[in-house]
Amino acid sequence: MKLSDYVANFLANEGVKHVFLISGGAAVHLVDSIARHPSLTYVCTQHEQAAAMAADGYARARGNLGVALTTSGPGATNLLTGVCCSYFDSIPTLLLTGQVARHRMRGASGLRQKGFQETDIVSIFQPVTKYAVQVTDPLQIQYELQKAVIIAREGRPGPVLVDIPDDLQRVEISVEDLDTYHPENALTFAGSRSEWGNPFKELLVNSKRPILIYGAGIRLGKAEKQARDFAIRMGIPVLLTWGGTDLLSSNDPINAGRLGVCGPRGGNFAVQNADLIMAVGTRLNQMVIGGRADLFAPNARKIMVDIDPEELGKFQENEVKIDLKIQESALKFFETCHNFNLNCNKNKYDTWRSRISQWNKQYPICPNEYHLRGKDVDAYVFLAKLSEQLKTKDIVITDAGGNLSWTMQAIGVMAEQRVFSAWNHSPMGYSLPASIGAAFSSGRRVICIIGDGGLMMCLQELATVVRYQLPIKIFIFNNHGHGIQKQTLNTWLDSRYEAVDEKTGLSFPDFRKIGAAFRMTTSTIRNHQELTSSIVTVLGDDGPELCNVEICPEQQITPMLKYGAGLEDLDPKITSHELEEIMSARA
Repeated sequence: MKLSDYVANFLANEGVKHVFLISGGAAVHLVDSIARHPSLTYVCTQHEQAAAMAADGYARARGNLGVALTTSGPGATNLLTGVCCSYFDSIPTLLLTGQVARHRMRGASGLRQKGFQETDIVSIFQPVTKYAVQVTDPLQIQYELQKAVIIAREGRPGPVLVDIPDDLQRVEISVEDLDTYHPENALTFAGSRSEWGNPFKELLVNSKRPILIYGAGIRLGKAEKQARDFAIRMGIPVLLTWGGTDLLSSNDPINAGRLGVCGPRGGNFAVQNADLIMAVGTRLNQMVIGGRADLFAPNARKIMVDIDPEELGKFQENEVKIDLKIQESALKFFETCHNFNLNCNKNKYDTWRSRISQWNKQYPICPNEYHLRGKDVDAYVFLAKLSEQLKTKDIVITDAGGNLSWTMQAIGVMAEQRVFSAWNHSPMGYSLPASIGAAFSSGRRVICIIGDGGLMMCLQELATVVRYQLPIKIFIFNNHGHGIQKQTLNTWLDSRYEAVDEKTGLSFPDFRKIGAAFRMTTSTIRNHQELTSSIVTVLGDDGPELCNVEICPEQQITPMLKYGAGLEDLDPKITSHELEEIMSARA
């Protein structure tokens, strides 16, 4: 068997069905083997960065491994931004890169490069992968692939890279002779469950105003059902980070909303007035707790559950004090809690939940009465109307900047829907290639929300959408500039705009003509009067479509904390009378 054929068989046996790639001289044998494998289909993206992002979206939507393949040199280095998305968000992807033949490698010499397009890919990718290796012995191909995939999936997931020289791909091998990888140690956790069980129960029993904060780690840990069951059984309201937005439907009675630097206010008021925070599957990053970590939930005891010990130990003494750190997977945590003998009274926190509900009604993201902003579309109104038209199994993928923030503030979520983005790396131009991957992996309709600036970063991938006739509806939030940067400049540089719009250096095409050039159905939404009917038309079939939504160029993200501010700066505080009511609630 040719080594490249073995690689194709390995991918198929791991449940992979699609490989995102761009061919090149150092990868032709791998591409050929994938093409001839009956269980694999390759998908040609237009840029290697898009291949990595498509693999990322493939893994998020399917819950399985995403794979991207490129040639050596620039082909491989172009993967980097997409790999960072997977690394920071803990997404299991496998990157296969071709390399120059072994006899053309520079080795230990002082040469910058010996073989044409030779680049030290392993060194470049080591900081943003869980494992990166170059295979130089054909007998090690099985060992290294097995090791890479196990590492990608175990513990806190993430991307891995295997670099395979061109001449190695052509070697004839016998599978029986290949080395096999056997994990040396099972994943271990610091502290047994018996050590955290009693302190956990004590904190919970003594709490009158508890809050659960659920993050993306719950889905990564395949604990969605257990997380909801625990919240309902205990009657504790749940706040969702952006990464956890699709864990609960928006109308789920236990869902208290979202929180963080971009609000909504109701969720932030709940956190700041809680007496116990239980954060599960979230690393409590700056976008969740605000710029002043010491002002996050100052009157609350805090429990943090995370599989990564580095995340549990990252806060300094003058920042967030974590009273109980539990290093555990989300699934194991909830399974253990289920076995605890907790005296559950669902009515215990009725008054507390009612107060949070009042805050959410008092401070809606989208006003009940829609107000026109000149001749253009209000992003919040658009998202409210879009939410009404979505189907139960739609996947919503948003990009970066303003369109990301507006979407995560205002999108309504139904059960079984998925909503995601590249939360932590957050590059412009992510959502379109990620939508390609999600469409292939799920077979579901994908709603791609992207800014005009973001689309310019990945415009070429419209060709991929059309080539494969994918069920992707692309809504461009066109505010003719980089809106979130303008908002930052308003805060810090007295609104001195530079390099943020068409007046200060940016250039944008006529997106309707661009869509037509790619042979894609294209439309424009200009005002609120045509909003609902236009959305219905765009969503009327499953074919690809590009819709240009004219967003007010001056629209800002509201609410949004000033950079460096803490959630403690928010108002209102809970009144003494309300506090007395909550404290006297039935135990």
